[in-house]
Amino acid sequence: MAKKVAKVGVKKEKGFLYFIDKDGDVSCAQMARGDKKGGKTKKVAKVGIKKESGFLYFIDKQGDISSAAMVKGGKKKKAVKKGKK
Repeated sequence: MAKKVAKVGVKKEKGFLYFIDKDGDVSCAQMARGDKKGGKTKKVAKVGIKKESGFLYFIDKQGDISSAAMVKGGKKKKAVKKGKK
């Protein structure tokens, strides 16, 4: 279950990727499409949140910063046996 960390209210534009940068601020970059390369990053909002280890930080549908605990491990895959021909 995700919890809100900061109310920012960022309005998202189509074709841009929004993320929390290393300074804890909201940044965006133009997404790469086909032969086009992605664009340079630019700061959208200065927030300065402190990130905790073991949590995933993201921009939710309301444009606010939320966090969720990362899943440790997960389901192990079974080994595939090769059959005889």
